[in-house]
This record gives sequence, structure tokens and C-alpha cells, in this order.
Amino acid sequence: MPIRPPALDDRSFDDLVADLVRRIPAHAPEWTNPREGDPGRTLIDLFAWLADTILYRANLIPERQRLAFLRLLGAGMRPAVPAQGLLQVTIADPAASVPAQLGLFTGIEKPVPFETLSELTVHAVEGRCYLKRKPTPDEDRALANLLPDLKDLYGIGGRPAGYVTTPLFADAAEPAGRDVIAESRDGCLWVALLAGKPDAALVGQVRDELGGGSANRRRVLNVGIAPAVTMPEAFDDIGIRARIAHVWEIATGADSGTGDDYLPLDVLADGSAGLTRTGVVRLLLPGKDDMGAPTNDVLRQHLAGVADRPPRIDDPEIAARLVTWLRMRPVAGRAAARPASLKLAWAGVNAVAIEARRTLGRQVIGQGTGASALELSLGAQSVEAASLVVEVEEEEGMRAWRQVPDTAAAGRDDRVYSLDTEAGSVRFGDGVRGLVPGAGRMIQVVRMRAGGGASGNLPPGSIKAITAPAGAPRLKVTQPLATTGGADSESLAVAEARIPAMIRHGGRAVTAADYKELALRTPGVALGRVEVLERFKPQQRRDGVPGVVSVMVMPARSGTALPAPRPDRPTLETVYAWLDERRPLATELYVIGTDYVPIGVSAAVELVDSSQREAVLNAVSEAIRLHLWALPPGGPDGSGWPLGRLVDDRAIETVIGRVAGVRTVAPVHLFARRPGERRWRMVPEDSSGRARLPLLRWQMPELLMLAVSEGDASSTTLPPARAAGEPDVAVPVVPETC
Repeated sequence: MPIRPPALDDRSFDDLVADLVRRIPAHAPEWTNPREGDPGRTLIDLFAWLADTILYRANLIPERQRLAFLRLLGAGMRPAVPAQGLLQVTIADPAASVPAQLGLFTGIEKPVPFETLSELTVHAVEGRCYLKRKPTPDEDRALANLLPDLKDLYGIGGRPAGYVTTPLFADAAEPAGRDVIAESRDGCLWVALLAGKPDAALVGQVRDELGGGSANRRRVLNVGIAPAVTMPEAFDDIGIRARIAHVWEIATGADSGTGDDYLPLDVLADGSAGLTRTGVVRLLLPGKDDMGAPTNDVLRQHLAGVADRPPRIDDPEIAARLVTWLRMRPVAGRAAARPASLKLAWAGVNAVAIEARRTLGRQVIGQGTGASALELSLGAQSVEAASLVVEVEEEEGMRAWRQVPDTAAAGRDDRVYSLDTEAGSVRFGDGVRGLVPGAGRMIQVVRMRAGGGASGNLPPGSIKAITAPAGAPRLKVTQPLATTGGADSESLAVAEARIPAMIRHGGRAVTAADYKELALRTPGVALGRVEVLERFKPQQRRDGVPGVVSVMVMPARSGTALPAPRPDRPTLETVYAWLDERRPLATELYVIGTDYVPIGVSAAVELVDSSQREAVLNAVSEAIRLHLWALPPGGPDGSGWPLGRLVDDRAIETVIGRVAGVRTVAPVHLFARRPGERRWRMVPEDSSGRARLPLLRWQMPELLMLAVSEGDASSTTLPPARAAGEPDVAVPVVPETC
């Protein structure tokens, strides 16, 4: 039988009142009408309420024992995970030239408390991204007769290659991404730093401030980078992505059309980990004499925008605001050539990384009692361990104590404490293992950061203001990307549910059950299903390879609408990083998506009541989709379609027959198509008269085409289908203008 904590007393308020009323004839026979509202009945109700409160507190004892058991195991509940994202801050006054300064952990109050993770110098510039975009085929045909003339005009020795100056991320981020290498002529991302308005004097002042201003101290420029989230193929090799070698350069104002016109910038910090994740790159700018911009006026310089010069801007208002150019240029690394593709979802200047936590300053949390194992609450939950500083009063004054995982391993004279991150409490030693704070001694928290949770996952544009310091100019805040990664703290029920697995594997992945359990518990990732393929090497589709473990993950999704659940690259990388720390040293680990086999189904049914035709046919369609769905409650047994299980037409007919309103079911036809084909071919019947589609042990079906009709025969043909996950192609129409 299951182990359930017993209730020490299960009597309720009503039970207590009824018991007391039954005792009235024995103790007060003259009281013959104990109705509600009688003074005596009121006393009975009051006593029952007090007794019910006492019983409630008594029944909490098993709850405290469960928490104590978790603590003895060293398995406290997991804290909330804070959401993270990027914020762009600009000075609202277009005539401003002096930058504003925001310190580390500057607060954001609404709609959810956030903090900045670095200091930010808000320069009085706007950053606009541009691309030297390759012309489309239609544009190439239009330029075919013009390029030879341009070659003569510019005196070009080689073959001229036209480009179109194209702004990027002008209004918002582009989640699908823009490939700054494959789409451009030079493989570079250009960022124009623009003053607030087209005023030559203002442009000079802004350039002077970028170059150090009156303090003549080199400034730092924050550039936010967000690589596009990609959907990897089913068995792509997922691990820690290699950094993309690149350089950041600034235009010096020279106009030779060569690489000598640019000065490489020092990178103080790279939060993007080499353009592999969303983050902030902090660039150290040169002095004002080493930055500038060549002219865009073709009347003054007919070679504007030619060769290695910045993109030519033909809008005179924007050109008059130009302070200087930044250029991000991927280069060949030590062991690899320059990458052929780099998709970015957003890039911009004056960016800062934010996190859904709040910094709390000095506060008194209690006093020492002289007793061992003193435990005090910090007044906040989900505390960041690295930020916590605790001081205890001693003879010479306040003294910082050291945080350790467990005070049981401390020495007798060690000034240590342990932290329960989720509960937000600290525990001191017992005098034998760690010092005990003296009786009456003050205990203070100097600083800590706390917070987190799923409430911090906000869509773009949710954050509109930041807490600016006194005297700062009015600031404009833009949130170009959604904040992600926030997760609520673990509940007691969930913590208890993982105790058996924790005792079994001890946080180490050895058996297939260990890998599955640990993958499902990956912090900050919602997974709907995990399958472990032992001795399977995904890239080669080889089975029986010793020492190899492939973990197939599927994201949690509701409903059975297309497309089938596929994990994106950040999900696979997060799970891989979580499992990689827990695998045996000799194990070769792969975290992969699902290898789906596209199938089609045609079915026909006879209805009990034709007046409900659409409702019944929709129910039949949903039943078929649910039967072939990869996640619970789909599949034949409600746990998702089993890996490698063949698709049987008779099983689908059985599922259809269970739908209310169906009188009879016509034979079902299965369809498949070869890779790269659009035409469906019907799966032939075997010798037993059944159509069955076999799958390899790492494959699952994906229902891409479904035809359900009313009648006595299913369709034997299906219309051509598009490939799984293939997006719609938007074809613009170019209007004629004069």
C-alpha cells in the first residue's frame, strides 16, 4: 500500500460540535433545546473552533517531519530560477550629447522586479544596423547593364558586385533571424552610431563624448547580440557550441576603401560567449581623434560606399546624423575557416543584460542565543548563494562569516554557516562543528539577491521604464526580446517525488532510468517526454555501439496540432550541459531530437446521425491524431507513441470505431513518402491483408496528411504534402512606381 503521512486526529469542526451536543443530556439534562444562537450553543461552537485549530496544528507534525527528512538527505527544495533578457536604454532628448551612467544592479520595478547585470553607459547615440545585402535575382537582372558602367565609373579592377544598403531590426527583433554572412556581400554587420538630430555641431559634440569627453577617459560601449534560435535536425550533434571568431572595429574617418580605415576594438567582456548566445559585448572605444565616418555625399566623393567603405546611406537626414561606424566582422579561427552562416535575431547599442532578481541591503536578521545549530530566516526566498554576505557581531565589531555547503564538515573554530537557498534561511554550527554566535550578538545580512520565478518570462515590449539615478536625463527603455528561463521554486510534493530517484542514483547518471529521471528534472526546461537509447550513435544511425548513450527529448506541448514536438537548440544544449556533469567519464553522451517519419492517413466512416456530420468527423480526426501523437496522453497506451513501433491500419480502425456517432469504419489506407519527395505513395497490404509501416527503433510517426470523409471507402490518393517543418514562402509583389 502507498505510504501516506497519517492525520493524528481527523475530526472536523462539525464532528466536534455534534459530539458536544450529544453529551448535553448526560451533563445538563435541563437544557432541552440547544439550538443555534443560544448562548450555550455559542460557547460550544467557540470551543469546537479552538479545538479544530489545535488539531490542525497537530496534524502539521508529519509535514514538519517530511521537511526534516529532506534536510537530513541534504535535498532541500530547489529555488526559483530567475528569467533573463536584454534591455536597450536610450536618452529621450534628441539634443543630448553627454552620456548617462547606470550602475550595476540598477532596478526595474514593473511589471516584475528586474536588475541590470552590469553597469551601463547610455551614450547619446542611436545604433542602426545595416547589411550590404546581395541583390535578389530580379534586382540582379535589373543591374546587369548598369554594373559594367559602374566598373568604368569607379575604376574597379575586378568584377563589380552590387549590394543594397538594408537596415536590420529597424522596428523590432526578427526571431527568424537575418544571416549577416550569407545575405551580405562582405559578411559583416554594420552599426551606424547616429546623433539625435541632423546638426553638425551636435554630431561633433557626441563624437567628442564618445572619445572621452572632458575627462579624457576612454568610454565603454555596450552592444547587445541575440543569435537566432534554430531548430536542429533530429540527430544533430548537440554540445557546447564553439565560439565564432570575429573582431569588432570602428571607423576612423579615413577614406581609402581598405581595411586601414578601421581600428580594432578591445573587448572588455563578451556575454554572448563568442556570438553563440544572447548577451552583451562591452567594447572599449578609442579617443575622439581615432573615430569618424567617411562621407556619403556622392557629389563630394563618388566612391562613397565602394569597396571596404561602410554602406552608403542615401537618406540625407540619416547621413547628417552619422557619428561613426561599428563593424562586426567574422574571421577565420585557429582551427576553422570563417563561418558560412551567422543568423542574428537582434543587435543594438546601449544594451544591458537583466535578471529577475532584487538586491537587498544591510538588515538585521536576529541575535545569537548561545544555543547550537541556530537557524535564522533571511526574510526572502530563492536567495542567490554567491551574493549572500552575513556578518556576526564579535568583540572587535561586525565580522563576515564564510558560507559552506554543510557546517557538519567545519572545524571547531570555523566561522561558517550554511544556506537553504529555496527557504531563504541560514544555519550556524553547534560549537563542535562550527562556531556558535554568542548570546545577544547581532547577526546581519550585508547584501543578498533574491527572487525569480515563471512570472519573469515576459513578452517583448513589457518593460518600459528603469529606475534612473538622481540627476539623470529622461531615459527611454526598449525590450526587444522576450525574457526567458524563469521557473518557479519546487514544491514539497515535487521534492518528495524525486527522493526515491535521488537515493537511487545520487545525482549520477548510470542506468537508463537515471538519465531519464535527471533529464526530466533539468532546471528551466519543460520537457514532455524523454527516451533513452542505449548504445545508439545518432549521427551514423548505428546501433550497438559500446559506451554511447543518446537521450531523446521532446518539449512539453498541449494539443495535437502540427508541427510535432521538436526541441530547439537552446533546449538541447541546456539538457546536455545538465547531463554532461552527471555522466560517467567513459560515457559518450548525445542529446537529440526526434527522428520523425512522415505518414498520411485516409479514413471513411458511416455515421449514426448525419445531422452531426462535422462534429463526428472532427472527433474522428482528433482520435487519429491523438493515437499517433508523440506526447502523453497520445499513443496507443496514453504515454505517447512508442519508439520504433510500427503503424498498423487495423489499430487505427479500432480507434475510429470507438468514437461516438460512428456506425461502421471503412478500411483505412496508410501513406508514406520517400525523403525529398512530395508525392504520397500508399503502403501496400501484406499477405495477411494488413497495411503496416515499419519504423526503426529510434523513429516515430508524424501525421502530416489526414483525410477523413463520410462514406464506405477511404481515399486511395492524397494531395502532395510539404516537408515537415517547412515554412511558408512569402513572395512580395513589386509595384510599378513613377
